[in-house]
Amino acid sequence: MEQVQEVLRFANTIVVAVCQFLAMVVITIGIAKALRIFLRDALTPGRSAAAIRESRLELGHSFSLALGFLIGASILKTTLAPTWTDIGQLAAIIAIRTILNYFLLHDISVQSETVDQPTLIATLFRRKRKAAHLEASAHISDDQVPPPDKKEV
Repeated sequence: MEQVQEVLRFANTIVVAVCQFLAMVVITIGIAKALRIFLRDALTPGRSAAAIRESRLELGHSFSLALGFLIGASILKTTLAPTWTDIGQLAAIIAIRTILNYFLLHDISVQSETVDQPTLIATLFRRKRKAAHLEASAHISDDQVPPPDKKEV
């Protein structure tokens, strides 16, 4: 039984290292792509603002994916015999990374709308805002509704 646990620990360590390595690769590729976009478009007159937006979008997508890999690695680190301290640290790490990812995706959706490149993320945030707007307009009080026209018979 102890050998099985040792094999699981070793496999866990390998998978955690791979997740962390993938996060580094994704960030590195994202930086390279963003730099290529920026340099290509920044040298074109009148395109520097668009180049900054597009390169930020590329970086945002890369950071979001890398955060996903890092969250997975953090979860895997604490799967084998965690202590309460490990679980508390994991909860804090996941909360911080999830909040960062949420705001990063929100920023990407806003930037995508201004670049006229609708993405799945932009579509989801747009639907969420539209649903909230429809819900707010559905709750109009009676004193705000105009009275119906009365026809005299």
